[in-house]
Amino acid sequence: MKILIVRHGDPDYINDSLTELGKKEAKALAERMKNVKADECYVSPLGRAKETAAYSLEKMNMKATELEWLREFAPKVERPEKTGVAWDWVPSDWTNMPYAFDFDKWTEYPAFEEAGVRKEVDWIYSEFDSFLEKHGYKKDGKIFRAVHPNNDTIVLFCHFGLECILLSYLLNLSPFVLWHASIAPPTSITTVVTEERREGIAQFRMLSFGDTSHLYAAGMEPAFSGRFRECFTNENERMD
Repeated sequence: MKILIVRHGDPDYINDSLTELGKKEAKALAERMKNVKADECYVSPLGRAKETAAYSLEKMNMKATELEWLREFAPKVERPEKTGVAWDWVPSDWTNMPYAFDFDKWTEYPAFEEAGVRKEVDWIYSEFDSFLEKHGYKKDGKIFRAVHPNNDTIVLFCHFGLECILLSYLLNLSPFVLWHASIAPPTSITTVVTEERREGIAQFRMLSFGDTSHLYAAGMEPAFSGRFRECFTNENERMD
């Protein structure tokens, strides 16, 4: 099975929609997605993801099923500077958390416990597990049982924070590593496939992460959303 995780275009977070740049990105994405032979498509209930998906779905001549758990990762956490999303921490803070790199224990931090992060993660993992089982694969410890092996292609239109939670479940990694040591730019595509080296046993392997080749093909640079300034003196780039 192949899973394509597609991030929404450059967002207007206030209006939960796309910026004009985001719309151009979504159109470029659609030109690539029209060649994808997808078996099923799913989309977040949030506007920016649905608007992004609409361009591709029209080109693919497909419809998408809306899934509540594909919305952006929701908990708001009290951080040293301010209250904000769970994954937005400066390096000197998150790298010193006791279990930041531990898949099983990363939520065992006072600020996360107060914000109910574990409950949210368990809900997403449970929904994702049922979703994967429906599509033929059931997690068993750190591996997956290939209950009904297949070569289906599944597309998920969603969000970067949530994408890292899904990848953490598939790859047995702490999402902190993905949140802070990688970036899936707007309209990027992450491709994950099953690998079955023994009959009935599978693992998921990431073929590509945050691919934006469709933007470069359209003569565009990926939007900066989700990133922070590369050099502290770059005042034209985001700091907070």
